[in-house]
Amino acid sequence: MIDLRPHLRAGDTILVGHGTAEPRALLEALIEQRHELPPLSLFVGASYAGTLQPEHLDVLRVSSFGAIGRTAALIGAGADVLPVHLGTIPALIRSGRLKVDVVFCQVGPADVDGIHSLGLLCDYLPAAIEVARCVIAEVNPRVPRTSGDTAVPASRLAATVPDDRPLIAVDRRAPLPEDEAIAAHVAGVIPDGATIQIGVGGTPEAVLARLTDRRDLGIHSGLMSDALVDLIEAGAVTNARKEIDPGVSVAGSLLGSDRLYAWADGNPSLVMRSLDHTHALGNLLALRSLHAINSAIEVDLTGQIGAEVAAGRYVGAIGGQGGFARAAGMARAGRSIVALPSTARNGTISRIVARLGGPVTTPRADADLVVTEHGVADLRGASATQRRERLLAIAAPHLRDELERSI
Repeated sequence: MIDLRPHLRAGDTILVGHGTAEPRALLEALIEQRHELPPLSLFVGASYAGTLQPEHLDVLRVSSFGAIGRTAALIGAGADVLPVHLGTIPALIRSGRLKVDVVFCQVGPADVDGIHSLGLLCDYLPAAIEVARCVIAEVNPRVPRTSGDTAVPASRLAATVPDDRPLIAVDRRAPLPEDEAIAAHVAGVIPDGATIQIGVGGTPEAVLARLTDRRDLGIHSGLMSDALVDLIEAGAVTNARKEIDPGVSVAGSLLGSDRLYAWADGNPSLVMRSLDHTHALGNLLALRSLHAINSAIEVDLTGQIGAEVAAGRYVGAIGGQGGFARAAGMARAGRSIVALPSTARNGTISRIVARLGGPVTTPRADADLVVTEHGVADLRGASATQRRERLLAIAAPHLRDELERSI
């Protein structure tokens, strides 16, 4: 196990690679040594491995851009939230507003030229590696070699630790009946040649499964999943009609299984790019048929979208929804789609609400299509009265009267 004391200083902020690229061996070393180290802060992202636990916050100060995966437990235990658009994080890092002294990341082995690949994750890591005083890497031979903004010269690394455990996988959830119904509505508005941004989960899985008959779809998304590989292998994706990055799928992270990682390894049809590229508003506005498909916790009857708080608990993130929603809504042939089941808690709570229970993640001015299993509410250009009527029409039928009375 690496001795972290020579690399860390009192008051340092460590930015930790996240998602499927969480550097578990480095975090385990930090956790074991935390009582012997000077006061430290950590900036973390999504966690699916759950290496960092609430009890580790006894001496570690932790913050995150959201409560995705097992990071939700850290937020609930007192970790702080940075409420910003995901795409602004590189600029915050470079300006010093988000302090980064040390980076913990995961890479694959160096090639003959001494270049490691970040493999699974670009996101804001290139910006952090650019400004950090010290970069420590966990080298795992299983990490796929991907092209784009993934190159890290061995000379940039202050230290490395080996780790050959299997890569973190994100389980695929089988779509539920409501996911299938939502997917049928969403698929109906996605034409041939559309460029897609989409997340992971039962609803996205169901949506993508219904697009295999499309032609010349493109991918420009924050992440690449197994379900997107299914769509590519079905022949629906060529990226031929994209105004930028034609011919290649663009993503910022890989979120899936060993099948996805094997597909990505050395694959010239995939380019991994940082948030400076994937979430740059100018790039998104260049995609004339951008179709952004995002989820929400709740939508109010004016079209305001909440994707962060449920029942008083912070469980989501601002993420990239705002930028993609605005750009897709402004695109000549694009649409911004927010898809969510109409109810929660076994049908007892409506997710179409009179008033949001938490902050506004995406303002009503950027609302376009809201989809539940009961239909599609087209809010673009709709008046306040029309919005109420259309959103009530896609709420759960057994809860509509109560919802209307609460207005």
